[in-house]
Amino acid sequence: MEVDRTLRLLWRRALGTPQGSRGPKQRISVDKVITAAIAVADEEGLPAFSMRKVADRLGMKLMSIYTYVPGRSELIGLMVDEVAGEQDLSPHEGDIRLRVGRVAEQLWDEYHRHPWLLQVESSRPWIGPNGSDRYEWQLAAIEGAGLTDLEMDQVVTLISDFTAGAARTSIMSRRTSEESGMSDAQWWEINAPVLDQVMPPGRYPISGRVGTAAGEEYNALGDPQRLFRFGLDRILDGIETLLKRNGHL
Repeated sequence: MEVDRTLRLLWRRALGTPQGSRGPKQRISVDKVITAAIAVADEEGLPAFSMRKVADRLGMKLMSIYTYVPGRSELIGLMVDEVAGEQDLSPHEGDIRLRVGRVAEQLWDEYHRHPWLLQVESSRPWIGPNGSDRYEWQLAAIEGAGLTDLEMDQVVTLISDFTAGAARTSIMSRRTSEESGMSDAQWWEINAPVLDQVMPPGRYPISGRVGTAAGEEYNALGDPQRLFRFGLDRILDGIETLLKRNGHL
């Protein structure tokens, strides 16, 4: 069985860049192809992302791109690992809440810089140098806290999955406002008269009270960043409870 070419491309700086077997001789670097691809995805998202658009951005013919990467899926894998290397991985400081909070906030920032990351579909992770360095850094945030190795992996996965979900809600909310051309407050003002007709006082006493309180506080249907922070704090509470139960806090 042939070794996955994408794996060699991911580790190209350590192994040397593999040469394609199709098309003309390469005249630019794989790094430039990846940079162009990220720019296309940032502007248009993954559903509209194509090898042709990357080639056009580079002023190349479509088939020339295949001398650098095997295909669209493989290129996306290279893009994912490349953006994982954008963040600072300086040594952790502070208590476990501060360290794990930083792990989550780093992912939150990355998703908002590159929303297409939330559109990536892969059942098998791309194991590249930047992703590997970051996983090591994420684990270092909780190393020595008193968790088992399995619990450490589960905590990192929990934080990663939660942050992805919260970021998706935040990005969708922002996109809805941009596409509709109106804020949540404006939408509510326009639609409130109809809702008042179908939701008379007392029909929904609990949700009416809670919704009113939230709306007055947020001046919107929600505040994704505050909800992210609230959820993260509750996860951190749970991690501290686990450590206390095991006698490590």
